Formats: sequence, C-alpha cells, structure tokens
Amino acid sequence: MRKDWFEKKIENLSKLSGYKKPDKYSNAIKLDSNENYAIDISFFQDLINQTKEKTDVREYPLGGTEKLAASLSDYVKMPKEMIGVGNGSDQIIDLILGNLASKETRILTSEPTFGFFEERCKLYAIPTTKIPFNGEMNLRVEDFLASSKKADVLYLDSPNNPTGFQFQRKQLEKLIQSFNGLVIIDEAYVEFADYTIIDATKKMSNLIVLRTLSKSFGLAGLRIGYFVANKKIVDAFSRVIQYPYPLNTVAIEAGTLALKKSKYFTDVADFVKKERARIIAKLQEMKVFKVFDSKANFVLFAAGGASQRIHKALIEQGIVIKRLGRVGTYDGCLRVTVGTQEMNSRFLTAIRDLLN
Repeated sequence: MRKDWFEKKIENLSKLSGYKKPDKYSNAIKLDSNENYAIDISFFQDLINQTKEKTDVREYPLGGTEKLAASLSDYVKMPKEMIGVGNGSDQIIDLILGNLASKETRILTSEPTFGFFEERCKLYAIPTTKIPFNGEMNLRVEDFLASSKKADVLYLDSPNNPTGFQFQRKQLEKLIQSFNGLVIIDEAYVEFADYTIIDATKKMSNLIVLRTLSKSFGLAGLRIGYFVANKKIVDAFSRVIQYPYPLNTVAIEAGTLALKKSKYFTDVADFVKKERARIIAKLQEMKVFKVFDSKANFVLFAAGGASQRIHKALIEQGIVIKRLGRVGTYDGCLRVTVGTQEMNSRFLTAIRDLLN
C-alpha cells in the first residue's frame, strides 16, 4: 500500500509529454533552434581558451555567481543586488513555478508561448488561461486586461517564441501596472527587439524580468540565465531557493569574459536585425506564404498544406528549420532562425528553387 502513491505518481508523470528537444542532424545548416551562428566560432574558441587560463575546475565556484551578477549589473545598468542567476532561464522558471506557484495558483499567458514554461505548468498542475493570437499573429492587450482579475501570475515572453510578436511598450506597461499578482516577463530575445522593460523592476515589487546569454551572446551551450527583480525577490531566490552552485566554473568565467565584450554582441544583434528584415522581405516577395513580423532572431511564416513537403525537402538539402504546425489561426507554420548571411541566402535560394 505504501508504494502505491509512488507508482501512481510515476504513472501520471509518464502521461505528460514533457518539453520536446529539437532533433539532431549531422552535416546540416541548423536554423531550427534560434541559436546564434552569426557569431564566428573562432570568437568562442578564443573565449574558452581565455577561460581555461582563469579556472581551476577542482574547486567549487565560491563567489562565482556573485562575480557574474556584478558583470551582468554593468551590462544591464542595474544594481547587482537586483540580479539573480541560474543554469539557463529554464532553471529559473522551474524554481519560480516550483516554489512560488501551486495547484491553486492561476496563470495567465499567451497561446502559444514558450514551450518549456507550458510543460512546467503541466508538471506542477498549475491552472493556466491562454489568450490566443489573432489572424495577424498579434495579441490584444484588452483580452489580457479582461482576464487579469482572475489570475495570480502573468507570464509573457516578450518577444514571443514562436511568433516574434512584441507588445508596444505602452501597452505592455499598462498591462503589468494593472496586474495585481506576480508578473514574469521573459526577455530571452530582447537584444533583437525594440525595447526592454527592465527599468520597471525598480518601481514594481511584483515584476521579474528573465534574461539569457543563450541568444544574442550565443552561449546556448553554457546555460547561463539571469533575472532582474527587486532586492527581496533576488535575496530569497539566491539565498534560499537557488542551488548552492547553480553554474559551473567554466560557464561563470566565460560569461564574465563575454560580458566585457558586449559591444561586439550588440553589433552582431544589429546584423541579425538586418538579415531578419531581408528574410522577411524575400519570403514576402515569393507571394505564397503568410510572413509575420518579428522582433526576435527568427522569422515565422505559414506555408499551409505545403509545410511538410517544404520542411522535408529542406532537410534533404541539408537545411533544418522548425516545423510548428498550427500557430494562431494559421496551419502549416514554419520558423527559421536568422543565421549568417551565407546560411540565410542558402535557405532563401532553396525555398525559391522548391517553388519553381
């Protein structure tokens, strides 16, 4: 009898889908996971070589997260006491939901939203209300305002993944200022966007802004996430909720060194924005897809019934993009990451050839 609870719990967990990681392909242009290949690999090879000279992996990273938080403070121009770090923003999300939410907590978010967040809500059985995107892949702030009184937590990825949508600044500020519970704004792609609301954390005690070094800094493999919030939230998270050593020594040192070169990454983000505009324009010129605006490092477009054929044909040519299926009111949606100029050109040429 005593083991029945355990077997039942495992049975229930086995029914959950979990977060689906992308498939791994060999010898292919990888434009499916929003990784930043616009940064030359030689830059990171130099960075890791510098890191090796400064690290001793035999030692625990005592004081390491504080050191990284201080570098992040310089980067985002916020007090270091308002910055917490984690093993990717995924881990931060997981710890927030696992410790600050429950089955009685009601979450308000968009449909779709970041897949990991959705799956974690399912894992913890947290009730979720989702506001769907409309036909132009936009969200109406009025719909969120109408549902906000019945919610305890508001989560928005801004820009949104997978659509690339970002509210106008005044709209988002109006929404978070009117919300009476915990507000989590996930700014994973913010360096490719029009604005950040990170300064609002100085005035709003219920606001957490999530960030990462995986996207614009291209450090996806090192799993460095962080967040900005008021000092009480950061203290409780860092001192009590967070693991003693959430980041390894190599990640801490490499992240610290990368932050010292932030101007380089800003230039790369500007390049990505220009290439993003080129991809959108070229796809629109083909006049067979519904192409959506984006404030992230990817472009979403709807190919309808041809999506499976296009996706498969691209793989056969060594180009991998993300097949999403139905998003909002559109079927056959595909998402392509903005890569190097050569990668982007090969993708566009392959698409053009498939249509001819």
